[in-house]
Amino acid sequence: MPWRETRDAYRIWVSEIMLQQTQVSTAMPYYLRFVVRFPDVAGLAAAPIDEVLAAWAGLGYYRRARMLHEAARAVVREHAGAVPLEHEAFAALPGVGRYTVGAVLSISAGQSLPVLDGNVARVLSRWTALPLAVKRPADAKALWALAESLMPPGAAGRRAIHPGDWNQALMELGATICTPRAPACERCPVRSQCRAHALKRVEEFPPVAERRAQERVSRAVVLIERAGRVLVTRREGKLLDGLWEPPGVELIGEGPNAAVALRARLRALGVRARLTDTGERVKHTITHRAIEVQVWRGTPLAPVPRRVALRWAEPGSRELALTALARKLIARE
Repeated sequence: MPWRETRDAYRIWVSEIMLQQTQVSTAMPYYLRFVVRFPDVAGLAAAPIDEVLAAWAGLGYYRRARMLHEAARAVVREHAGAVPLEHEAFAALPGVGRYTVGAVLSISAGQSLPVLDGNVARVLSRWTALPLAVKRPADAKALWALAESLMPPGAAGRRAIHPGDWNQALMELGATICTPRAPACERCPVRSQCRAHALKRVEEFPPVAERRAQERVSRAVVLIERAGRVLVTRREGKLLDGLWEPPGVELIGEGPNAAVALRARLRALGVRARLTDTGERVKHTITHRAIEVQVWRGTPLAPVPRRVALRWAEPGSRELALTALARKLIARE
C-alpha cells in the first residue's frame, strides 16, 4: 500500500480519510490519482471544490472530500501550508476526529496516540472477551481507554516499537485475520493471549449492532442525449450536494406522476423536451437507501440553454463529479 511507504503527513492524512468506511481495494486507485492531481496541501487548497469532488467521484461519502478540502485551506491559511503535527492544532482542523489524529500523528510523527476503528474494536473485544460494541458510546469510551493503555511509548532505542507501526498492525490484524466472519485464528499472532479464543466463543464478540432499516425510494430521471453526451445538472440539498446527475425527481406517495414531475423539473432548468418512458427500471443503493429509478428519455423541443447548473457529460469522464447513479446510467448509453 503506497501510504505505508511514506511518513508524509499529508499523504497519510489523505489515505486515512479515504479509508474511512471504504475498503483498501476500492480506495487504492482513487488515492493514486488523487495524490498525483493534488500532490501537497497547497495544491489541494488551491483547487476548486468541483475539481476535488470530480477526483473523489465514485468513492462515496462526499462530505469527507469537502472537509478535507476545507481543512487543506485552513492549513495553508493558518499553518503556512505545513500539516501541523501538534495534537491540538491538527485536531482543530475541519473533519479531523480522534481516529484521524491518532492515525496521522502516530504514523507520520511517531506520537504515542491510539486509533480505534471497526477492525481494532473487534480485535480488542475478542482479545478481552468483553461484549464491547464501538457504536455504543459507553463501549466506545472503554475501547478507547483499552487501546490507549496498550500503546507503546514510542521512546527511542533499537528495540522500541514505533506507535504508527503498532496502530497499523492492529488495524491490519482486524482486516486480514480477526475478520467479522470466519476469523483465521490458526494464523493469529496473539491467539495464545486471546480470551475469546480460549473460551471458544470468538464469533460471539463483539456483539452485533442493530442494523438501520433500509429506506426505499422511488426516483425518475430523464436522459437527454446530444452527440454521445448526456445532459446533467448539479444536485442541491443535504444528499450528494454539488454532484452532477441527469435531471431527476423523487417520487413521493400519491404526488404527481413521473412525467408531470419531470416536466416541472426541466422547466425550472429552462429545458423543454418531449418525454418517453423507456420502461427500464434501475436499482441503485446509497448507504441505507434502496432506490428504484424510472428511466425516461427526453427529446429537446428547443435548444438547451447554457446555464451554470447544466453540463453535457461524456461516458467515463472524470472532469465532472458525477454521482454513482449518473455513471451507471450514462455508461448504458
